[in-house]
Amino acid sequence: MATIKNFITGNLNKNIEDHYLKENLFEEILNRLLEQGIDQSSVKRGDISSVDEFHVRGAMVSKELARTIDICGLNVLDVGCGLGGPSRMLADEFNCKVTGINLSNEFIRTAKALSSLVKLDHKTKFVVGDALSLPFNDGSFNVVWTQHVQMNVPDKEKFYSEIRRVLKPGGYFLYYDIFKYNGEEVQYPMPWASSADQSFLFRSTEMNEILIELGFEKLVITDQTKAGIEFFEALVTKFKKFGPPKMGLNILMGESTIPKLLNLMNHLTSEALALQSGIYKLE
Repeated sequence: MATIKNFITGNLNKNIEDHYLKENLFEEILNRLLEQGIDQSSVKRGDISSVDEFHVRGAMVSKELARTIDICGLNVLDVGCGLGGPSRMLADEFNCKVTGINLSNEFIRTAKALSSLVKLDHKTKFVVGDALSLPFNDGSFNVVWTQHVQMNVPDKEKFYSEIRRVLKPGGYFLYYDIFKYNGEEVQYPMPWASSADQSFLFRSTEMNEILIELGFEKLVITDQTKAGIEFFEALVTKFKKFGPPKMGLNILMGESTIPKLLNLMNHLTSEALALQSGIYKLE
C-alpha cells in the first residue's frame, strides 16, 4: 500500500511541477532586465519583485505579513518558496536566515541564481523538496511561512503536521492563502492549477481545526479578499492599457496570464473563494 501511495504522490507532484514549469526562467528574467537597461552587476531586489513574488498582491502583502510578528533575526522556512522573492525580502529587510523549499527544480535553480544576482545568497538557502516530507530535523525553525501553497496539497493533515514538526516550541506559523468560501463550484484554469485534478481547495475553518488539533494557538486572522480584488482590478486595467509588463507574472504564466487572473478575480468577487492571512503560535 505504501508503494502505491508513493506512486500516486509522485505522479501528482510531477503533474504540479509541470503546471508551473517554465524553462530557462532565470535567463529570461536576465534578458528582461537588459531590455530595461538594467546591468546584471547592479540588479536590486526591487527590479525583480514583480516576478519573484508569485501570489496575489505580491511584495506588498509579504511585507505586511512579515510585520505581524517580531520576525527580525529569526530562522525562517519558506514552504513553497517559488522563485524566492519573500525569502530574499525577509533576509534583506528583517535580517532573517531563510531556507526556501519547492517541488520545482527550475524554480529552485532560478531562486538560487536570483539570490546570487542581488547578493543575498549568503543569507538564503534553497532546496528541492516535498512539503509533505520536509528534509529538516524536528524543531529547526522559529517561523514557518507559506503563501498560496496548500491549494496544490491534497493531504492537509500531513502538510500542517510537517510544518508543526520542524517548528521550535513557541514558534510561529504565518500563512497567506486562498480558501473555498461559499460552496460555489470553482472553474479552471487558475494560477495554481490548469484543471481541477491539480487543485485541492478547502475552507479556512478546516485548516483551523487541523492546526488547533496539532497544538497551535490562533493569534490573528485577516480577511484579504477585498484588498486582493482591488489589486486585480488595478492590474487588469494596466494590462489592457499598456499590455504585458516587461517584468511581471506574465513571465511565469505566458499567454494564460490574463485568463487565469481574471478567473481568480471573478471567483473572489462572487465569494466562491476567499483570501486570508494569519498567525498561529505553537504552544
